[in-house]
Amino acid sequence: QVQLVESGGGLVQAGGSLRLSCAASGRTVSTNIVGWFRQAPGKEREFVAAISWVTDYADSVKGRFTISRDNAKNTVYLQMNSLKPEDTAVYYCAARRGSSYYRAAVYDYWGQGTRVTVSS
Repeated sequence: QVQLVESGGGLVQAGGSLRLSCAASGRTVSTNIVGWFRQAPGKEREFVAAISWVTDYADSVKGRFTISRDNAKNTVYLQMNSLKPEDTAVYYCAARRGSSYYRAAVYDYWGQGTRVTVSS
């Protein structure tokens, strides 16, 4: 089993920044992809970014968000800059072993989520 714990969410004004963290514990060697997803009220959970041997981003966050990892700390980060009100959502990190990473359904492990609110 792998446990994921997100942190770093909060309230920020439009144009501001936040850094989310996803700390992993347990059998982390069983996973090779960590993804960030978000879910706004009344909307489906959507892909934001993923990191494995490459990084990839949703078009809506390219150039503003950066995903990175610190292997020594078993932690993946999501640096979010130039935040917009439409970025408001609960952000989840997820992990899996495999090759695809866009769809939430393929992930085996999920954190509890951290809420991000961007005010206009």
